[in-house]
Amino acid sequence: MSSLFKPKTIKNIILPNGFVRSATWEGMAAENGAVTEALVTRMVELAQGRVGLIVSGHAYVEARGQASPWQLGIHDDTLIEGHRHMVDAVHRAEGKIAIQLAHAGRRAIETLPLENQRRISHMNASAIKEVVDAFGEAAKRAKAAGYDAIQIHAAHGYFLSQTLSPLENQRKDAYGDSLENRMRLLLEVVRRVQSEVGGGFPLLIKLNSADYVEGGFSQEEAAIVAQNLEKSGIHAIELSGGTPESGELVPIRPRIDTLEKESYFREAALGIKKAVSIPIILVGGIRHLEVAEQMVQEGRADLISMSRPLIREPGLIKRWIEGSTDPALCDSCCRCFVPARKGEGIRCMKIKKNA
Repeated sequence: MSSLFKPKTIKNIILPNGFVRSATWEGMAAENGAVTEALVTRMVELAQGRVGLIVSGHAYVEARGQASPWQLGIHDDTLIEGHRHMVDAVHRAEGKIAIQLAHAGRRAIETLPLENQRRISHMNASAIKEVVDAFGEAAKRAKAAGYDAIQIHAAHGYFLSQTLSPLENQRKDAYGDSLENRMRLLLEVVRRVQSEVGGGFPLLIKLNSADYVEGGFSQEEAAIVAQNLEKSGIHAIELSGGTPESGELVPIRPRIDTLEKESYFREAALGIKKAVSIPIILVGGIRHLEVAEQMVQEGRADLISMSRPLIREPGLIKRWIEGSTDPALCDSCCRCFVPARKGEGIRCMKIKKNA
């Protein structure tokens, strides 16, 4: 039996196995960010498919941080009941679910005002505090809704990733210039979230292994930030990488058609895993069970995270556990995002709708 099929522990939460559904923009929320029945159904399918930990799509913590239409939100108390309904449904299906808290920063949808207040280099102290507080309030709502864990999104060029980047963050004050200063806002968010949920509540983070942009956030810096996150009370790190400006090294890569192309953050993972003692969750193009096992055996990861394979096959992990270990059917065409951009929800285009 694969070691990944055995229970895993993050802080005080025991997961049935070591497979994580990486946060995925489903495009299934209501226009105001509320949970819909379609979204609940998708989460339940993943739980029934025996995913060890489901991480929600990135949920915006304030209106100025919304990245796209039909994105999940947790920016208002009126949304708590919908989240509780979804969490309860996952729990009834014997699943575990975390919510990913996010702020898009300068990547927020263009229809929102106050452009400069979404750019880290232009934000004044009051605007920075508002964002930190927004993460804290969102965490309080998440705990009230019954989520098993919280993940903070600090990757892929979104706001907290922007604060870490020497290209994005041009500040010369306490929040910029040196790495120590660039990570300050992220650590303030972590502490603010902890103040709302308590140190015993499982707290994860999604972190870039590097921006893969010349002059951007580097692997060496990522290892140092990871160490500081562990000291600040983060219980697990999901390691990703890249931004929309990273060319072929973007977070979501097409044409993963050989074993060598899988797990495209594997080299960075080795160094960052050596830098910390908390679990590393590795994402990035993993399609074969044997590759997932290799990452653990080589000391690159403790848990394995996937997104697109679980769009095509919500029951992939169940299939693998039951002995059918052929690779994921996902061929990385990325067309699953086409219906989501139309407001129809993310789905594999190679499977007939309602099939």
